[in-house]
Amino acid sequence: MTPTFSLVARDPATQARSGVLHTAHGTVATPVFMPVGTRGTVKALTPDDLREHGAQIILGNTYHLYLQPGHDLIARRGGLHRFMGWEGPILTDSGGFQVFSLVYGGIADEVKGRRPQHPSRLGDMVRVTEDAVLFKSYLDGSRHVFTPERSITVQHGLGADIILCFDELPPFRAGYDYTRESMGRSHRWAARCLAAHRERDPQALPNPDQLLFGIVHGGVFPDLRRASGETIGAMGFDGLCIGGSLGADKAQMYEVVAMTVPHLPAGLARHLLGVGDVDDLLEGVARGIDMFDCVSPTRLGRHGTALVRDRERRWKLNVQNATLREDDEPLQAGCSCYTCRNFSRAYIHYLYRAKELLGIRLVSLHNVAFLLALMADIRAAINEGRFTALYSDWLGRPPVV
Repeated sequence: MTPTFSLVARDPATQARSGVLHTAHGTVATPVFMPVGTRGTVKALTPDDLREHGAQIILGNTYHLYLQPGHDLIARRGGLHRFMGWEGPILTDSGGFQVFSLVYGGIADEVKGRRPQHPSRLGDMVRVTEDAVLFKSYLDGSRHVFTPERSITVQHGLGADIILCFDELPPFRAGYDYTRESMGRSHRWAARCLAAHRERDPQALPNPDQLLFGIVHGGVFPDLRRASGETIGAMGFDGLCIGGSLGADKAQMYEVVAMTVPHLPAGLARHLLGVGDVDDLLEGVARGIDMFDCVSPTRLGRHGTALVRDRERRWKLNVQNATLREDDEPLQAGCSCYTCRNFSRAYIHYLYRAKELLGIRLVSLHNVAFLLALMADIRAAINEGRFTALYSDWLGRPPVV
């Protein structure tokens, strides 16, 4: 039997590693960045765009697809692959992040400095019990219940190659006691997700060979991260995600990753949820992460920001800046994406100023291609024993892990 994940190479100076993840719709070379197709589409891009620019796997969102158009409708049409015209691997998250962040706005409260509500007392929008989460749809206010079993059933209907456990997302400022309580609940839910997945009837599903990943919690607390890593890592999942609160800033996120990875089985793929900045990808790989996802490249595209390499290592170019009005260079010198092969900064600047939709499409495409190319370079560097040099070239300093 082919293992789910096979290691190919390790970097001797860091925790970086390359590997191959085996799924029902093909293999995925890691480390890998997956573009996010929240509602069954990577915004402004076609499946051909993604394939031609090196995307191996994409992510879909269970919460949104459950609410619209519904997992049953997608299942009747052969699953998400056929429905959206993407033949490669797909990962769906469990819906937990959206239930706990989008619905009750806990993350927005933290960003604005307001005291977040206790997750089990969120009033009319969402309520957490030991058995389930009750929430209202942001579309029409209708009431819904997600249990671990329900989340797995929905993901079975979507037919993704990799599905995730349903878990709770406590706010960063929830404190140690509630983080421990929430972690224990997520562990119990993980066991229920495993049981529901193992009891499925493969013949009745769009994708009978789905992989199930567990999610490690514990907030910013080393003892909880260790306990969760060891517990979830021993439960028999096909891969593992690092989830929950990752800290208040990038430095703390790197600490959380560093305190978690040593307690995860080496033979399972590791996915850092919702992370996709250039420096975060390099730092995550250096600490042993294999998989990343983030909405940032297309979100930046919608707001007129292109990913580039610059001397200040800020990685971002405002394409609406007046200095680009007569700039005939591509967004990024040496970039082989469709946008950079065919269009100048001046033209893209004009498109945004004129509010033409093509501008969003071209910059979104470039941004996705930029990150996919970076990950391809990272994989090659690990395999060829030069990851430290590549890391230093991008970030201007040697790795500290």
